[in-house]
Amino acid sequence: MRFEIMHLNDIDGTALRSTVVDAASVSKIVRQAAAVGQRLYIRPAGHPHAAADTPVR
Repeated sequence: MRFEIMHLNDIDGTALRSTVVDAASVSKIVRQAAAVGQRLYIRPAGHPHAAADTPVR
């Protein structure tokens, strides 16, 4: 299964960038984000707005 991970702005929560990854990568990305206090939004990649490695504005 693939997931879209959006990296969120720390101040207002807007999406800064979006990456689609496989399920095995999600845990690693979440641990890395938690280590630096980064906010993420994760959803299944089949979502109509999912995009592969594109900025979200």
